[in-house]
Amino acid sequence: MSTNVTDPASASVTVLGLGPMGRALAGAFLEAGVRTTVWNRTPGRDAGLVARGALRAASAEEAVAASGLVVVCVVNYDASDAILRSDSVTDALKGRTVVNLSADTPDRARDTGDWAARHGVRYLDGAIMTPTPTIGTPDAVFLYSGPADLYAEHRPVLDVLGGAHTHLGEDIGRAAAYDLALLDIFWTAMGGWAHAVALARAEGVSARELAPFAQGIAAILPPLFEEFAGDVDSGTYSGELNPITSGASTMAHIVHASEAHGIEASVMRAIEGQARRVIGLGHGTDGFMRVAEMLGRTRRP
Repeated sequence: MSTNVTDPASASVTVLGLGPMGRALAGAFLEAGVRTTVWNRTPGRDAGLVARGALRAASAEEAVAASGLVVVCVVNYDASDAILRSDSVTDALKGRTVVNLSADTPDRARDTGDWAARHGVRYLDGAIMTPTPTIGTPDAVFLYSGPADLYAEHRPVLDVLGGAHTHLGEDIGRAAAYDLALLDIFWTAMGGWAHAVALARAEGVSARELAPFAQGIAAILPPLFEEFAGDVDSGTYSGELNPITSGASTMAHIVHASEAHGIEASVMRAIEGQARRVIGLGHGTDGFMRVAEMLGRTRRP
C-alpha cells in the first residue's frame, strides 16, 4: 500500500506503543496535522492524545488497518514481535509499511526484516538517538535502514517528527548497529560520570563543584573521536602525544584511589586490563585506540 505524499496533512499514520516516546511521536504527528491513530497494550495512555484529535483503536488489528504507515515504538523486539506477529495483525499489515523505532540488536532487526518480507509487509528499521523532549523539535535525531525507495516514500511524513533524519543503507540491521554503538558511548560515559562523582565526593568535592570541569573534559572528546576514528580506520593508532602506557598509569591511580575509599572500581579495572593487554602485545607506544583492534581480534568468530 503506497502512501507517497508530499503534504503530511493529507497522510495518515498509526502509532503502536504509547510510552513516553510513543506519545511524543504521536503528538508530533498530530501537531503537523497528520491523521493519527493510536493503540497501546495497556489501556489509558491515549487519553491526552485523543483529546488532541488522535483516533483511538480498540485493537492492534484495527490500528494497523487505519493507516498505510505504522510506526512502532515499544521497549524491545520481544514486545514488537508480540504485537506484529500475531496472525490477525500480520494479515492486516500486508502491503503496509512498518517503521520500527523500538530498540534492539542488529540481528533482531534483520530477523524482523526477513519476517516482514515473507509476509508482504514493507519494512524499515529505525532508531531514535535523542531524548523524548526533542521530538518535534530541530534537536531530534532519527536513523533508518532498509529499502531506500521506501524511506524516500515516507520521508515527508517522518520529517514532521523534527530534527535530522538519516538513511544509513539497505542493510536492515544498520540503524540498530549505530544505535547500540552510540548508546555504548552514552552509558559508559554516564557510568564514568557516576563513578567520578563518587570518587570526588569521597575527597570532599561535590558533584556541582566538579560539573563545570567535567563539561570541559566532555568538550575535549568530539575532536578526539574524529581524530581517533582516522587512526582506527587507517590502522595507525598513533600514540605520539599520549601513549597507552601513560594512560594505563592514570587508570591505575584511579583504581587505587577509589578502592582506598571503598569505592568499587571494576569498570576502570577492566579498562586498565585492556590497556595492559595491548602493552603486553608490544604496542605500548601506540595510542589507546589500539584497544579497539585488540577487542576486534578477540571477538567470537
